[in-house]
Amino acid sequence: MKQLFKADLVYADGQFRQNWAIYTEEGRIIETGEQSLLERKYNHALPVDWTGKAILPGTVNAHNHSFQSLLRGIAADRPFLEWRDQALYKYTPLLDEEAIYIGALFAFGEMLKYGVTTVSDFFYVHDGGTAMDEAVIKAAKDLGIRLVLARTMYDWAGAPASYRETVPDAVKRTRELAVKYQGNPMVAVHPAPHSPHAASPEMIRAGYKLAVELDTPFHIHVAEEPFEVEETLAKYGLRPVHYLNKLGILDERMIAVHLVWLEDSEIRLLGEKRAGLAYCPSSNMFLSDGVTNIPGLLAEGVRVSLGTDGACSNNRISVLEEMRMCSLLQKVTRLDGTCINAGQVFHMGTQAGGELLRLPTGDIRPGNYADFVSVDLYDLSLSPAAELFANVVYSMQPTAIRDVVVDGKIVVGGGRLLTIKESAIVQKINDLIGKWQ
Repeated sequence: MKQLFKADLVYADGQFRQNWAIYTEEGRIIETGEQSLLERKYNHALPVDWTGKAILPGTVNAHNHSFQSLLRGIAADRPFLEWRDQALYKYTPLLDEEAIYIGALFAFGEMLKYGVTTVSDFFYVHDGGTAMDEAVIKAAKDLGIRLVLARTMYDWAGAPASYRETVPDAVKRTRELAVKYQGNPMVAVHPAPHSPHAASPEMIRAGYKLAVELDTPFHIHVAEEPFEVEETLAKYGLRPVHYLNKLGILDERMIAVHLVWLEDSEIRLLGEKRAGLAYCPSSNMFLSDGVTNIPGLLAEGVRVSLGTDGACSNNRISVLEEMRMCSLLQKVTRLDGTCINAGQVFHMGTQAGGELLRLPTGDIRPGNYADFVSVDLYDLSLSPAAELFANVVYSMQPTAIRDVVVDGKIVVGGGRLLTIKESAIVQKINDLIGKWQ
């Protein structure tokens, strides 16, 4: 489909441009420019008139666990290990293929309404096969969100049985899924050894080797909690980042998640190796994990993106919210209002996420996917208009998000999901939870 999206303002090239337009074909941005020029050049295109609105890049959620949306509110206000045992481990045996699909509809539908156009779902409830993984992929397809399935490789004996796989099984199943969806612009599959705590050295090496074979990034939780650091020191005599480096897997393919408990030597090493970070500030606060040193990591060259984590450890799943939380948390812990700014966190939640996931998204420019969001310039949360960019990061509410385009298709219109009715999703959620009670 050939479309010309017109708005009062379009955020492109790091600035808001007045009376701008975006011409798209087959899910890609072909050209951006002044409305009058593009209207003449592409007079055959279907016009989409968003007068009174501004267009922003869609946000990129670099780390989520979709099924955890079903557990939102369970074991709130508990320490990390109690939360894990009373929410995740307690309810995992109840999750079948249907529940996983409903949980993904729930998570991805809510994200779309909050302006997320791409999500990396770190998914680990495999139950001895790939049917559960396919349920997540189906939910993403049915809703119209762009998905990276970070297929988790997990062999810690203390975890629920449905999480665990042997190294050969994890490699085989992850490879099969990745090959199946290779070249699909809406779905990519990346290996994701869970963490130094929950994946053996053999599993971690296997995940990295598979990422090299497939030429993808790989994802891994690192140094989220003090117990993980203590455990790695006790078992291997090394802190987590040095341990991963010794395994030979620390490089630009790594998307580390959290990186809360680091020493300066680990921060320097991550920078030297050009590693990436999926930072989840709200989750780290909710679970009292601690505060990642974002200015320090940026100064050493670590590439930082933003994630929400699962909705039972946040409990919101908006990347725009994470932009605000990232900035405020860094400022208050360092007592320095200048240590990070709105431009940096907006970049983390958009373009940086796309770059880490190796997807041409998160930035409105020719060649990129047609993934963007309209916001209502007359929403109170965006006023005064003279400070629009700062207001997008620090004050904008979900009420301002009116339309969401993914792959050139309008999947949210007038603030409502267009692909699947929200009431139908909520009914599925309530019916499922009713069976558990």
